[in-house]
Amino acid sequence: MGRIYCARIWVIFRLGDLVLATGTRIGLDRPAPAIPPFWDAQDLAGPLEQAIENGANHLLSLQAEEGYWLGELEADTTLESDYIYYLHVLGKADPGRIAKLANYVRRRQLPDGGWNIFPGGPSDLNATCKAYFALKLVGDDTDSPHMTQARETVHRLGGLEQTNSYVRFYLALIGAVGWELVPSIPPELLLLPSWFYLNIYEMSSWTRGIVIPMAILSALRPDWRLPERARVDELFRDISHKAAAFDWSKQLISWRNVFLAIDRGLKLYEKLPWKPLRRRALREAKAWMLAHIERSEGLAAIYPAMMNSIFALMALGHGPDDPITSREIREFSRFEIEEGDTIRMQPCVSPVWDTCIAMVSLEEAGLSADHPALVKAADWMLSKQVLGPGDWQCKNKDAEPGGWAFEFRNDFFPDVDDTAFVLMALQRVKHPDPDRMETAVRLGIQWLLSMQNRDGGWGAFDRDNDRQLFCNIPFADHNAMIDPSTADVTARVVECLGRFGWPAEHPAIQRAVKFLLKDQCEDGSWFGRWGVNYVYGTSGALRALETVSLTAKEFCQRAVRWLRAVQKADGSFGESLWSYTDPTTKGRGNSTASQTAWGLIGLLAGAPADDPAIQKSVAYLVHQQNTDGSWSEADFTGTGFPGVFYLKYHLYRNSFPLYALARFRNQVQGPHEYCAMKFQPAEFRLRSGF
Repeated sequence: MGRIYCARIWVIFRLGDLVLATGTRIGLDRPAPAIPPFWDAQDLAGPLEQAIENGANHLLSLQAEEGYWLGELEADTTLESDYIYYLHVLGKADPGRIAKLANYVRRRQLPDGGWNIFPGGPSDLNATCKAYFALKLVGDDTDSPHMTQARETVHRLGGLEQTNSYVRFYLALIGAVGWELVPSIPPELLLLPSWFYLNIYEMSSWTRGIVIPMAILSALRPDWRLPERARVDELFRDISHKAAAFDWSKQLISWRNVFLAIDRGLKLYEKLPWKPLRRRALREAKAWMLAHIERSEGLAAIYPAMMNSIFALMALGHGPDDPITSREIREFSRFEIEEGDTIRMQPCVSPVWDTCIAMVSLEEAGLSADHPALVKAADWMLSKQVLGPGDWQCKNKDAEPGGWAFEFRNDFFPDVDDTAFVLMALQRVKHPDPDRMETAVRLGIQWLLSMQNRDGGWGAFDRDNDRQLFCNIPFADHNAMIDPSTADVTARVVECLGRFGWPAEHPAIQRAVKFLLKDQCEDGSWFGRWGVNYVYGTSGALRALETVSLTAKEFCQRAVRWLRAVQKADGSFGESLWSYTDPTTKGRGNSTASQTAWGLIGLLAGAPADDPAIQKSVAYLVHQQNTDGSWSEADFTGTGFPGVFYLKYHLYRNSFPLYALARFRNQVQGPHEYCAMKFQPAEFRLRSGF
């Protein structure tokens, strides 16, 4: 790649001054560890500059020929367990593939006999039930030590009767439990008009993709009985109380009891011989599903929706070899990663997300605006802009399309977070076709503006998708029934607009800042919906507010003080997934490269470069870099559904540290941010009512 640009001599002296001024303390009331031997005033810039160059070269080496980046997206063993089940239902349980999936599941069993949903986490009831059932399907002897121990762990955690509704739904599909243990999901839901308070477009986009095929299956109830060994009665802790999930709330007047009463009514309705709207509802559900499959690489391009759609197509008479079903099966199989004697599964793929983060990191590192890697990436990114209709239009009828999705193709579901990051990535590229670039960016910004919620924030996929009442529905126990405004997505949009030159006084930004103020925790931090967790949310908010020159405000300085308070003595940051369920672990956990980078980015936004906390984070990241320019990271730092499903983005550990170090270097040098384009806010139309 050649050397990354730098004012090397000047930086050596300037950074030397900073280290001499700060000594060996990090701004907290505790002593810092010794600075690594290489980190001295005589040659501070050398290791830093080398780390940036090595990191950039490593990231460039990972770029695909087509121009994108794609890292593995790792999750827990529920995916492999479900895939074993899926292959058996499909009738394609090839012994070799099944054995490799089972190997992966067995090797992740914990010493207490269960399975967890993130590294270092406790045994989880749902994951353990799924793993036990999958291994039983494979043929593992239920009296063997590992199965006996797993069964005991299930009982200790509450038994099959306490699992979430999705576990029981899949078991009911193959006759392992009765349908009376499953919440009703009638396809008639699709007939509810958009003006009705509870309709499918008031559910989050991912829930629609998951639930609509389930509604088809719930109505048709295909006879897919697997061998008798598929029964799992032994997993109930109290066989006489299988329906514990439907127990009334002790609070007589509660939304839970209202929806449980409705569920009982729907179960009675299912037993009626005549259902006047059922046929029409099934037609609507099938039409919705087929339309959404057509312009995507699988329904919603996510694991559970795709698996459910394959099952629903089969129930509707489209066998595995039918062209429509076969296409879904082929797309679904692309989530497989075969390695040695194991196969593991991804929940989806993240090329657009990985690419825009890599581009911004490389741009910050100093790649020229017309560098071939950036131009190629921009070309690929421009080809992925979604210019057709999508579900987001159901609540945003007047806006023109212009967003980007997370995956290779998922046209019905562009999202705000990806779109904002993509726009920032494209902003610095000098493209050979500037008119094409400008048109794409204008459409993207206009789409972002149109997606702002009434509360001033932004959600991920839909506008004003915030009806909390939905969270009481019996099949809402995946903890992601709605898609309300969140601080991290709102911050991304503010950062994007700020980098395009929008001031804090603009009405859209004023409303967003008000939302961020309202959403800020008392200690100064922000919750991270899509990344782990408060370190992620706080860093993103500070970086966003920096771009609109607000970080000197007291509410931002409280956030900076919180980051300093949770920073470790060695300069690193780490926060475990426990923080989503245990407030005492907030900002605490194993040190990771990505979270240290987020902490550093947040500090850089609200503190001067000679701040001792910043110096220590920089030293930590430089010291932890591998010889090939990468960083190592074992922990999950991504979030799917808080408390339920977590992720590890394998490129986070390389992209974000590179960006953070380059950001520090550039802040010390004091150069102006290079931006190929900036637009006046007056050029864009705001939603009525702003």
